[in-house]
Amino acid sequence: MGLMSMPSAELRILPCGDAALAVEFGRTIDAALTSRVLSLDRAVRAEQIPGIVETVPTYRSLLVHYDPVVANFAALAMRLREIVLQPAPPPPALRRWRIPVVYGGASGIDLEEVARYHGVSPEQIVAWHMGGDYRVAMIGFTPGWSYLSGLDPRLATPRRASPRTDTPAGTISIGGEQAGVQCLAAPSGWHLLGRTPVRTYHPRRTPVFLLDPGDAVTFYAIDAQEFAALDEAAAKGEPVAELVLS
Repeated sequence: MGLMSMPSAELRILPCGDAALAVEFGRTIDAALTSRVLSLDRAVRAEQIPGIVETVPTYRSLLVHYDPVVANFAALAMRLREIVLQPAPPPPALRRWRIPVVYGGASGIDLEEVARYHGVSPEQIVAWHMGGDYRVAMIGFTPGWSYLSGLDPRLATPRRASPRTDTPAGTISIGGEQAGVQCLAAPSGWHLLGRTPVRTYHPRRTPVFLLDPGDAVTFYAIDAQEFAALDEAAAKGEPVAELVLS
């Protein structure tokens, strides 16, 4: 079976300026669409098509940057459509990350508000969040910002009416039907449940980016003292998150 188990009319390949294009599989956040995007990303990288500079997977589309001196939109779009219809390459071994989190208090200033919104205790919100089996759908917004699919539907919460201009590095948050791991301090309209010492982006570490699209993520709770020790190690470049291959 090819990568695209949908009518061909729903696949769109669109120009993005004169040096990039987007292969769109749909217009919604959907695990099946994300899976197709990641399969296409693997296939394109395996093909090593002349002119392609970089591929960037998102929830529903693959952005392909190319050198317009080497490749052109029409020929590249045709080749990508052919790849979509080919059998999907086998997925790599699943990487599963266990990420430590300090929930609530100064580290998660929206936890109690989210609990009131859902009519449950803060402890229940934490239990639902830790019980999720997440997948990294894409990396974006700021370096290392990891968008996660798989949020428990009971935790779905509308974004804040007034976004904050600054939220801390390491924030663990939810917004709408999405969950996220924020690496750098940045503006955000999501709800802050906690903080992690894990640096998903560290410019002086190899690899610079810890999480990749397709990785699995689970969370576990730590206290402030554990956070301090892990934060010090993470600042030196240690991953601190636990990695399991399956």
